[in-house]
Amino acid sequence: MREKVSFTSGGVECAAWHYPGTNGGCVVMTGGFGVTKEPGTDRFAERFAAAGFGVLAFDYRNLGESEGEPRQVARVSDQLADWRAAIACAKALPGVERVAIWAFSLPGGYIVQLAAEDLGISAAIAQSANVDGPTVTRNASRYQTPGSAIRLIRRSLLDLAGSLLGRPPRLVDLAGPPGTVALLNTPDAQLSNATLNPGNRYPEWQQAIAARSVLPAALYRPLKHAAKVRCPILYVVCEDDQSALAAPTLKAAASTPNADVLQVPGNHYAPFLDAHEQVVEAELTFLNRHLVVTRTPQAQ
Repeated sequence: MREKVSFTSGGVECAAWHYPGTNGGCVVMTGGFGVTKEPGTDRFAERFAAAGFGVLAFDYRNLGESEGEPRQVARVSDQLADWRAAIACAKALPGVERVAIWAFSLPGGYIVQLAAEDLGISAAIAQSANVDGPTVTRNASRYQTPGSAIRLIRRSLLDLAGSLLGRPPRLVDLAGPPGTVALLNTPDAQLSNATLNPGNRYPEWQQAIAARSVLPAALYRPLKHAAKVRCPILYVVCEDDQSALAAPTLKAAASTPNADVLQVPGNHYAPFLDAHEQVVEAELTFLNRHLVVTRTPQAQ
């Protein structure tokens, strides 16, 4: 049971799915950096909704069903602004008394920054989060060939220059094997389509991003916000993650007040695969602890 809703961010209409809840809590969610709401959130949103939580799962501007031009351009600052607008939208939904935020991969890093802001968030979940772009990028370069790395940088610079002239984006695939020009060539990144889009369940998902988006994202380092997080936060860390890395996230957690950490074996997509049940149950336990509004029975 879900319905389409929308909200405005930066003058652009962002599309979302709203799952009405029954317990006063609402979880705001997105997919990965270039992953739309359905492949990125459906499996978790359905479980949260079944447990009584409302869910607002949205597409960033320029992606998926949201408006915005040029298409497939993902700017960190714009996506953070979309998050703030989504949180405000969730707070205004009927029956919502507390709001949590959830995301994975690079937007999992957004969770850390947003939780450090004064947004009235009651809880946050950063799953397989990229909290240190430069460190993650250095690791990812181990899986690139020199030629593909040069082509990626060249395409990114050309696209950045083209953006100043109003030219349409030059796209790169979100993931690809070593030797191809892609956002990530890591072993677990190559599992993204099979994991998030089994049987081509989401044929509308365009698995590419504007090359102009790559370099700014590689420099994004939300780890620096960890010590200022204002609400309880759960870090879900995949021990063999080669796309976001466990070590920087554990470092962030160590400096975060009121942080819980769940470590699971497996790669970047383990929470969608073998560790799914363990992760969902831990996330539901965390949400029940911090998001559910407990009411005192009225005396007769």
